[in-house]
Amino acid sequence: MLVVHHPDQALHDPALVFRTGKFIDQPDRAERYRIFLDTMRRDAHQIVEAPLQGLEPIIDVHDKDYVAFLQTVYARWSANPDYGPEVIPNVHPTHRMHRKPTELLGELGWYSNSTSCPITAGTWPAAYASAQVAVHGADRVAATGTSAYALCRPPGHHAFPDLMTGVCFLNNAAIGAHRLTRTYGKAAIVDIDVHHGNGTQFIFWERADVLFCSIHVDPRLGAPYYAGYADETGAGPGTGLTFNQPLPWATDDAPWLDAVDAALARVRAFAPGAFVVSLGFDASEHDPVATFKITNEGFVQAGRKFAALRLPTLLVQEGGYLSPHLGRHLHSFFRGFEGA
Repeated sequence: MLVVHHPDQALHDPALVFRTGKFIDQPDRAERYRIFLDTMRRDAHQIVEAPLQGLEPIIDVHDKDYVAFLQTVYARWSANPDYGPEVIPNVHPTHRMHRKPTELLGELGWYSNSTSCPITAGTWPAAYASAQVAVHGADRVAATGTSAYALCRPPGHHAFPDLMTGVCFLNNAAIGAHRLTRTYGKAAIVDIDVHHGNGTQFIFWERADVLFCSIHVDPRLGAPYYAGYADETGAGPGTGLTFNQPLPWATDDAPWLDAVDAALARVRAFAPGAFVVSLGFDASEHDPVATFKITNEGFVQAGRKFAALRLPTLLVQEGGYLSPHLGRHLHSFFRGFEGA
């Protein structure tokens, strides 16, 4: 398997995040990137560093003003001597508020909907590199007609065209899928991160060329809360091309794999030229988010099922947070995917 990465992905590494009324340990640390990369090296996969190909592939999916904001916000924040060491919003517009301000704190709130995306000096270089990993992975899939693993971190599936949320800044899977449509016409995405890929759903909501399927915790019970219901199926040209399967807390292997089968039935019916997996391991029984109970064998089986499509496939890393089992989850998935 070709593994694509970039060392700048480790530059974003805030230690804490503000949730539940207090600062807690940030689950998305740079160590995740190193664990995934070391696992793939030990398993003797082909490792390449992504070239940095500029902003065009990113603004194909993201609002250019939002991208410019991400590039400059840390410098703007740091120019205020009374502000803290990390960029964290404290105001947000609601659905009743529709005007974007130009003042820093107001603009920061406009482009984020939570406190879960602290920004440091290394955040933009890391998010940019992560997106470039998805771009190069997609390009290698298109050039070879085979598969590639885009070791993306920070993750991306919660990011909207002009909104950072859920530790996501740029939507790597959407950037990769959009790029694959240039070669293959149609692409399908299956998102197995334990949280709904709300940003990816929004990006492709009205598009006829991308099928989006997500298997995730019921949004009535867990983040991101406001999207991911089964009756959300797309609109306009994308009607019927969003397929959400919200599952209960503590879901284990059997119903989860049934949901994978249901998603893959939709993929086969859509008949895409290329396939994208938003590959989250936070559904694991060992993950610190403690939501689902998926075992390593569950990840093996999922890998086999995805490989059985026999489509050019881009595997894009999403969640899966720090635990002693994290590298084993990745190894298990690839044991199934490559064994098939």
